[in-house]
Amino acid sequence: MPKVKTKSSAKKRFTLTGTGKIRRKHAYKSHILTKKSTKRKRNLTKMGMVHESDEGRVKAMLRIG
Repeated sequence: MPKVKTKSSAKKRFTLTGTGKIRRKHAYKSHILTKKSTKRKRNLTKMGMVHESDEGRVKAMLRIG
């Protein structure tokens, strides 16, 4: 039986922490930046965590236990 492949799009978007949580980037940081405040843009730069309710779906895409 062939190996189960990881979704390549998910591989690019999510990373695992040492404790097993899933990190993600914030949306809305790519364009139309002139009307967004400096504070908002700075906070969008920081990494966020995937919500508990979405963790199962992301783990399925990454093929993690």
